[in-house]
Amino acid sequence: MLNRLAVFVRLIFYWLFWDYSNVTMKKLLLSSLGAVLLFQAAMAQVQLAPGQKIVADKIVAKVGDKIILKSDIESALVDMQQQALEGQPLPANAACSAIEQIITQKILVLQAERDSLPISEADVDGRIESQIRWAEQRYGSREKMTEITGYTIYQLRERFRDAIKESMLSKAMQSKIVNAVKVTPTEVRNNFERVPKDSLPFYESELEIGQLIVLAKASREMDKYAIDRLLEFKSKVEKKEGDFGTYASLYSEDPAVKENGGTYQLNRNDKNWDPDFLSAAFRLKEGEISSPVKSQFGYHLLKMIKRAGDNVVVQHILLKPNVVGADINAAINKLDTVRANIMAGKMNFGEAVVKYSDEPMAKFNGGMLQNPNTGSTLITIDQLDDPHTKDIVMLLDSLKPGGITRPIVFDDEQGRKGVRLVYLKTRTQPHRENLTDDYSRIQQRTLAEKQAMALRKWLLEKVPTFYVHVEDEYRQCPNISKWKDGDNKVAHN
Repeated sequence: MLNRLAVFVRLIFYWLFWDYSNVTMKKLLLSSLGAVLLFQAAMAQVQLAPGQKIVADKIVAKVGDKIILKSDIESALVDMQQQALEGQPLPANAACSAIEQIITQKILVLQAERDSLPISEADVDGRIESQIRWAEQRYGSREKMTEITGYTIYQLRERFRDAIKESMLSKAMQSKIVNAVKVTPTEVRNNFERVPKDSLPFYESELEIGQLIVLAKASREMDKYAIDRLLEFKSKVEKKEGDFGTYASLYSEDPAVKENGGTYQLNRNDKNWDPDFLSAAFRLKEGEISSPVKSQFGYHLLKMIKRAGDNVVVQHILLKPNVVGADINAAINKLDTVRANIMAGKMNFGEAVVKYSDEPMAKFNGGMLQNPNTGSTLITIDQLDDPHTKDIVMLLDSLKPGGITRPIVFDDEQGRKGVRLVYLKTRTQPHRENLTDDYSRIQQRTLAEKQAMALRKWLLEKVPTFYVHVEDEYRQCPNISKWKDGDNKVAHN
């Protein structure tokens, strides 16, 4: 039996750190949809029966200087099985599919290294920090994440650094190969017509929903109160009348302070941090304490713990100015005016979002909600199950396409009071796929298939330039056999 702890460790990596942002060839990457359940399955596998022994993992393939373990194959198989439960067909020979995918990734990484693709250590640091924060949000807290995975934040950074870098190199090389691939309208039509009419996908009702968010702003008096308290903390620490860490533990409103004491490692190139917070941190010298810094979360007092090039360790105290009823009413009145201007034709919803929204990504997505699986703006009702969007569902029955709700008070992901307008752009009826309603989907499918063909062709040409050793149990896998036929460097026992 396979070393189940090894499978578990790899599945932690897949769930925490795999890049879900661009699934051009879906079979090359693990799906994000099944990732959470995949992690739960991994947890179950760690439980061994009484008297059951852990068998050592073993190497099943080698690509250049990179090894592939039996546990890597098992991890991919668990994911495939989960995807099968969600409706995606399980490959006829799943084990072959798994090892071929992993070999492909290793070859992409090796070629990226040959080509010296520009993935810097700073880029890797930034991705690690971004994925850790994403994982924290999925778990609910850093403390909960550490409890479940058994890894501290520092252990996660070190344990998965090489794997993160490989995933980034693989993606960069894949992009270099397929980005020049384009499709014509004729190819899109041919792709659609190639599918038998009774086999065309059926789509449930889908919606395009936008939101314009305005956060309630605290009064100047409340801002001043928060700033004065932070200045008081700074003065006491500098006079050695108090300890910065103690003040952080007692008074900081950062939810993670109980677990990390308000301490974070930052990378200069990580754009996921608030820019004002990041900029203020990198202006400090070791041991220096900042003046109060305003960010989208409130006011911070920062202390520089350690500097090392583009990486720093800082400790902070966060205070959020209190928002009262009058502040919320002011936001409601503002959005009432914005809504009236949209309804009067003085601006459209997208223009209003760009001009007034406090949501950081609004200028890039026009305030439109994104489908978490496809990245498109078409979503289904069941994808609005997030606690911060559930209330939108109750509004949809009374909205017609083009309609905008009156201002609605809500709490965002950081617990801040906000007010939003909800806009129903379109609502499709359940239908079978057709060129009129679904051209963009068919175009993306056509492109993905053409890109996959380009990648397969590239692999057939490149495999002969690499040493690939595969154990006997996988030597009859279809693609490995093809690679072997054209390559005397693909070795078997």
